[in-house]
Amino acid sequence: MTQPLRLGIAGLGTVGTGVVKIIRQQAALLTKRTGRSIQISAVSARSRAKDRGVSLSDYGWEDDPVALATRDDVDVFVELMGGAEGSAKAATEAALAAGKDVVTANKAMLAMHGQALAELAESKNANIRYEAAVAGGIPIIKALTEGLAANEISRVMGVMNGTCNYILTRMEATGQGYNVLFDECAKLGYLEADPNLDVGGIDAAHKLALLSSIAFGTKVDFAGIEIEGIQRVTLDDITHAADMGYRIKLLGVAQKTGRGLEQRMMPCLVPAQSPLGVLEGGTNMVVVEGHAVEQVVLRGPGAGEGPTASAVMGDICDIARGLRLPVFGQPAATLEAAPVAQSVLPAPYYLRMALTDKPGALAKVASALGDAGISIDRMRQREHDGDVATVIIVTHKTARPALDEAMTSMDSTGVVQENPVAIRIEAL
Repeated sequence: MTQPLRLGIAGLGTVGTGVVKIIRQQAALLTKRTGRSIQISAVSARSRAKDRGVSLSDYGWEDDPVALATRDDVDVFVELMGGAEGSAKAATEAALAAGKDVVTANKAMLAMHGQALAELAESKNANIRYEAAVAGGIPIIKALTEGLAANEISRVMGVMNGTCNYILTRMEATGQGYNVLFDECAKLGYLEADPNLDVGGIDAAHKLALLSSIAFGTKVDFAGIEIEGIQRVTLDDITHAADMGYRIKLLGVAQKTGRGLEQRMMPCLVPAQSPLGVLEGGTNMVVVEGHAVEQVVLRGPGAGEGPTASAVMGDICDIARGLRLPVFGQPAATLEAAPVAQSVLPAPYYLRMALTDKPGALAKVASALGDAGISIDRMRQREHDGDVATVIIVTHKTARPALDEAMTSMDSTGVVQENPVAIRIEAL
């Protein structure tokens, strides 16, 4: 008779509790679909006494997740504690060193230590599965490593942080500003303990680093990602973008160029009627472009107990079925260290600036752009605030270094009151 697959679950927050519920409620279904029973041997969390709405009395308890990871009655260590360092990393390393498979939702740990962990896992013939680390319930890791494995990927992009998308779409829908919506997210529990992980783009950039590695066969390089959050996006920006047929999204983009791997997580304007443009609320979307498949769009809930626990269980079911894959889709030793290429591909840009309202101010700005080789597609002068006027410019395609040069020149003209906001317009 096939032996049961025995789990040790570290972390009993929203996701961990969701995994326990699925295993308890769907035991017969899981056995039918995997050919073996899936059982929990033991669990670990910060508090043993906390009421989590699900019984844990049938399982062993370990205060130390490292001890849980190395128990003899644990085949798969399920790491749902989070954090790039500390107990999560130590317990994961201990499990792998003991030859145990690992399922995790920890994008920060993999973004920072993915290469070393992949090498350790493969040296021990162990699995690391991490579908839940990227885009919640969307099976994007499985799509890239399996369904699209025959494709040479040209670009991966997407909205990968539901909190940011919620704020931006609510700003447009309600006419409320960023600060009001930030406070609303805090009350609803949508923000990480460190909110900058969400609104600063860091959480989403962790996810992009993992997708880049799989898509392009490169070593995970979180440090090579250009990151900009949504804090400087105003209601005026959203309104101006809508007037021109665009919406603003915190968009992650990874693509191979002649100079290296370009990875960026920053606000972008996208066509309002595109798949990414119509995305509302906390929903995530990932777009993959490959030479054979052309374009694939995956859309779904990016967070929450059910969707994320579903992704964790998908990985556990694959292990129960005996599926073995390299951590990043190909052996860790074959992953390349790609040169970093920062925004080298030209694109149009949206610029918002506050100018001193006096003769010649616009001419000085236009001259700075022209000297950098940038031509203007559209220009609008908006509301006045005393002696200051808001000016919106949309450029023709230009490289970001040229735009940075132009904005530096503008600063020396004496007519720009504050640092201009520059948002890339992404072609889809």
